[in-house]
Amino acid sequence: MELELFTALCTAAVAMAVPLLFAGLGELLAEKSGVINIGLEGMILLGAFAAFAVAHATGSNAAGLAAALALGGVWGLGFAYFAVVRGANQIVVGTAVNLFATGLTGVLYRSIYGVTGTAMTIEPSPTIALPGARSIPILGQALLNQTPLTYVCLATIPLMALFLARTRAGLELKMVGENPNAAATHGINVARTRTSALVACGIFCAAGGAYLTLDYTHTFVEGMSSGRGFIALAIVIVGRRRPAGVLVAALLFGFVTALQFHFQALALGIPFQFFLVLPYVATLALLALNAGDTNAPAALGKN
Repeated sequence: MELELFTALCTAAVAMAVPLLFAGLGELLAEKSGVINIGLEGMILLGAFAAFAVAHATGSNAAGLAAALALGGVWGLGFAYFAVVRGANQIVVGTAVNLFATGLTGVLYRSIYGVTGTAMTIEPSPTIALPGARSIPILGQALLNQTPLTYVCLATIPLMALFLARTRAGLELKMVGENPNAAATHGINVARTRTSALVACGIFCAAGGAYLTLDYTHTFVEGMSSGRGFIALAIVIVGRRRPAGVLVAALLFGFVTALQFHFQALALGIPFQFFLVLPYVATLALLALNAGDTNAPAALGKN
């Protein structure tokens, strides 16, 4: 029974970690280019709504995912216009994205579906068990019996590490984040590089939102991002701004979130609000422990 419980917790941890990991990878690209995007929360929410609305209208989860990714890219482009082209304060732009997305998705949902007591649902995305998954204890169920979007998310980790370390574009991206003036002197278009990173960031965040509606909840609820964008910011810091570190941090936060649901189910006589704050307390604790060198680019946040 203990093995079954731990397997269930690990499976839930992966499910909780995927949207954080998508958003964290997007933020990693943005920060490597020297831009802080605190609008992750809003981009996740917009991706979640777009995926749900299109999937509900067409009956196709693939169409919903495509719509979410397209909207995420457009939103990232808009962020880049204000923060990179116009030179606006990056924190202010990110805050505006969060506020606007929260209001827009709420208004659109009520306009299209009305105010109902029953949540609208869509067909869940299928899970695909890889060969030999059932023969591997714990990890077989947690990692090898997932939806296609989860596999894409996990496969992105080594690909991004390779991109940042071994490709010309990845090295240029890091150079822009460290010293944009020197990068410009070497013929690198700083604005274009940062814009590309922010478009990719928007797409990654929208993928995380699409996962929430298509693979996890199969519905849309106002404000369903529930702070995941801010936690994604934290896991980039905790993960030392490296793809592998972001993966470990996302799985850790996912496990803590899964653990709080398990504690609530035990009926321990402790107010459930205590368990609800566990992921956020863990976030603050790990940020405090990582208050020193976090491998931040030298030009991070500077226009």
